[in-house]
Amino acid sequence: MGGSDVAVGSERRDSRAVGEKAGGHGTLGPFAAVTVLFFFWGFITVMNDVLIPFLKSSFELSYFQAGLVQFAFFGAFFVISLIYFAFSLSSGDPINRVGYQRTIVVALVICAAGCGLFSPAAAAGSYGFFLGALFLLATGVTLLQIAANPYAAILGKPENASSRLNLAQGLNSLGTTIAPIAGGLLLYKVFAKDGEVTLDAIQTPYLIYGGMFLALAVVMAFVHLPRIHPESSTPTENAGSALGFPQLKLGMIAIFMYVGSEVAIGSYLVSFIGDEAVMGWEEGIASLYLAFYWGGAMIGRLCGAIAMAQTSNPARKPLLMVLTAAVLLGIIYVVTALRFEDGQLQTTFLPVVELWPFTLMIALCLGTFAVARGKPAAVLAFFSGMLCLLLLLAGFSTGNVALWVALGTGLFNSIMWSNIFTLAIDDLGEHTSQGSSLLVMMIVGGALLPLLMGAIGDAFGIRLAFLTPVPCYLYIAFYGWWSHRRIAAKGVVS
Repeated sequence: MGGSDVAVGSERRDSRAVGEKAGGHGTLGPFAAVTVLFFFWGFITVMNDVLIPFLKSSFELSYFQAGLVQFAFFGAFFVISLIYFAFSLSSGDPINRVGYQRTIVVALVICAAGCGLFSPAAAAGSYGFFLGALFLLATGVTLLQIAANPYAAILGKPENASSRLNLAQGLNSLGTTIAPIAGGLLLYKVFAKDGEVTLDAIQTPYLIYGGMFLALAVVMAFVHLPRIHPESSTPTENAGSALGFPQLKLGMIAIFMYVGSEVAIGSYLVSFIGDEAVMGWEEGIASLYLAFYWGGAMIGRLCGAIAMAQTSNPARKPLLMVLTAAVLLGIIYVVTALRFEDGQLQTTFLPVVELWPFTLMIALCLGTFAVARGKPAAVLAFFSGMLCLLLLLAGFSTGNVALWVALGTGLFNSIMWSNIFTLAIDDLGEHTSQGSSLLVMMIVGGALLPLLMGAIGDAFGIRLAFLTPVPCYLYIAFYGWWSHRRIAAKGVVS
C-alpha cells in the first residue's frame, strides 16, 4: 500500500536487515510515523477521564453506571483481542497476511467511526449509544496496539527493541498528560453554551478527534512502511500457536498485573492524597498532583529509551538522561499551572520548593537505570522491586513522605509495558502478531484490579489499599529475573 509493500522474497529481509540499512537510519522515518499512533491512542484513551463526569451529570448516573464507560472501552480490548487470537488459530495470523500498514490504516478508520458516532449518540440522548460508540472506538485502538506495538519493536535492530518501544510509549505518555487539559477546555469551555454543559457540547470535539484519525489514516496509507515478515519459528519452538512459548504465557500474566496496578494506583491517588493521614486536601487541589504521576511515566519512558539503547558512545547517556528529565519536569510544572477561568487562560504555579521530593524520585529512577546497566530484563526486575518498596512506604507512612512515594510510582511504572512486551514476544517469529493480540487482551487487568483495590479500600482504608499491587510487582520482578536467565542461556545479553 502506498508503495510500501515489497516482493515476497524481500520480506525475508527481516527486522535485522532493515535496521542495519544505512546504519539503522533507513527505519527512522517509518518509526517516527508509527510513534505518532502512540500519542493519539494515549490521548483518546485518557479522554475517558474527562468524559465520565460529563456523562454522569448529563444522564444523572450512579458511579457504577458511569463506570460502564471504562468497562465498555477496556472490555473491547479483551473481546477484540480474543476474537483476533481465535481467528489466527483457525485461519492464520491476519496481520502476517494483510500486513502491518493495512491493519493500522483500517484501525484508524475504525477509531474515526467510533468518534463520529458520538454525534448521533448525543442527538439521540442515549447513554447506551455512547457506550456502543466507545466500544467501536476501543476496537480501533485495540487493533492499533496489536499492530503498532510489535511493529515498533521489530522495526530496527533487535538489541534496541525495548529502547524503541520506550520512546514510542513516551509519546503515548505525552498524549495522556495533555488530553485532560485539552479535552476539558473543549468540552467545558469552548463548546459549552452560555456556561452550560449539554450533550451538544460533546459532538464537535469528537468530530474533531474523528477528523484527526481520518487524516492520520490517509497519511499512514501513503507513508513508506517497510513490510516486515517475522522469521519462522524452529520446530522445537513452535507448538502450533503463540501460547506454546513460555515467555509469552508468563508475560501475559505480567501485563495483566502491570496494567491493573497502574490503573488502580492512578484511580485512587486523589482519594489517597485527600486522606487525613496523608495531606487531607480537597479534590481540586489533590487532582493537580496527578500530572506528576502520569508525567513521571513520560520521564521514565523517554529516559528508558536512552538508557536501553545500544549506541556507539554510551558515555553520553547519563547527560542526555538528566537533560531529558529536566526538560520534561519543566513541561509538567507548566502544564499543572494552567487554568481556564472566566474564559481566560491563567497560570497558578506551585512553589518550586515543593518539587524537591519529586526531583529526588527522578534521581532515584535514573540511578536504578544505572544499576541495571540498561538491560531490559534487569531494569524490569529492579523497577518492580522499587515499586514494592514505594508502595509499602505509601501504605505505612503519612504526610509528604506518603504523598511523594505514591506519586513516584509513576516513574517506575514507566518502562513496564515496553519491557514486558518486548521480552514476551522475543523469539515468537511468525507468531509475533498473535502473541501481541494476547498481550493486548491482558489490558483487561485495568478493568478488574481497580475493583479489588477499591474493595480493600472500603474494608481497610485507602492507605492500606495501596499495598494491593505489591504482590503484582513481586510477580513482575520474578518475570524480569526469569527473562534475564532465559536470554542469558541463549547467549544474548538482555
